[in-house]
Amino acid sequence: MTDVTGNHQARVRIKDLLLRAYIGIKEEEINNQQDVLINVALTYDATDAINENEISAALNYRTITKQIIHHVDGNRFALLERLTHEVLSIVMEHQAVQWAQVEIDKPHALRYAESVSVCLEAHR
Repeated sequence: MTDVTGNHQARVRIKDLLLRAYIGIKEEEINNQQDVLINVALTYDATDAINENEISAALNYRTITKQIIHHVDGNRFALLERLTHEVLSIVMEHQAVQWAQVEIDKPHALRYAESVSVCLEAHR
């Protein structure tokens, strides 16, 4: 196998994590759970994971996903911006993460639109 040298920045994507939450400011939104669709992209230095081929050397994106689910599913948020910020904060708590972007869609939030989304990013 050819030895590849250079940048071992891994980009991990968590795609279309579908959860339900109380999100919004209208009475109907406050009283009824709605779908939210979460997408996360992040980067980390995967050199150790590549060289060691051991799970302990890799970023555990399963743990990150479980933390997001625990924080969002069934909980209450007034604004999509706040929810997006909180999910981004969960991702950035992991010191290995060097850059992250979180986009959260609220399907059917506007008439005639498939969804409305908010996207935030952070880096170290």
